[in-house]
Formats: sequence, structure tokens, C-alpha cells
Amino acid sequence: MAENKTRPTEVSVAEFLNDIPHPTRRADGLALDALFRKVTGYTPQMWGPTMVGYGSYDYVYETGHSGTSLATGFSPRKANLVLYILPGYARLGDMLTRLGKHKIGKSCLYINKLADVDMDVVAEIIRAGLDDLAARWSVKPS
Repeated sequence: MAENKTRPTEVSVAEFLNDIPHPTRRADGLALDALFRKVTGYTPQMWGPTMVGYGSYDYVYETGHSGTSLATGFSPRKANLVLYILPGYARLGDMLTRLGKHKIGKSCLYINKLADVDMDVVAEIIRAGLDDLAARWSVKPS
């Protein structure tokens, strides 16, 4: 069975965030790091070259595929901020309505900049996503 491509690395989260060239994206990345730390209580770890993860979980699907993934986190991409809220957004409708300008994918929340959203609602979404994940899989702190 193939291994996951995205795995924890030893790269410093602080160095990664402070090296973001665009000042707004850098400030947003640092603000998200502080928020994720506060909400999760976890120390972040880099997953692959661009994902800042908080906690992890081991999974085994019905197909037999298994692996380890970050429990929650974000990536300050050039085009937008991507928040990884697993396993998805099934019960977050009210929060998403109150969030502000965003787009969603299967388990990703896309935000252009933090000024577009309500940070209190972002905190609610992080917590709800982590709680939902923990109801399905055992989440470990990072």
C-alpha cells in the first residue's frame, strides 16, 4: 500500500511562517498559528513543506488503507489561506454562514485574508472540526 506523501517534518514552524514573503500573508499565518495553538492547546509541527499541523490521528479506512494525518491546521498559500478542518463541514452550516467571505472544499476552508472573516467564528470552526474528528478517531497532541 502506498504511503502518505504528506508527513511531519523537522522544519521550524516559526521559521516557515516568518519566511513568508508577502507581509499580509505572513501576518495572517502568524495570527492563525496563535489561534490554532489557543484553540487546540497543541504545539504545531510542519507537515510537508507548507502545512502547519496541530495534533495527529491514525486512521484505517474500510478499504484497508491506513495512515497518519494532521488533526487540523492550515497552509498560507500564495493565492489564499487554506484551513484543514477534518473530517469535513457536515455540521458547520451555521458557523459558515457567520464566518464571512470564504469557499469550501471537501475538508478545506479557503480564505483570501483574515480581514474577510470573523476570527471568533474561525475559532469555533477549528474546535468543532477537532471535536468531530476526535469522535471518529483518536487524536494525539503534537
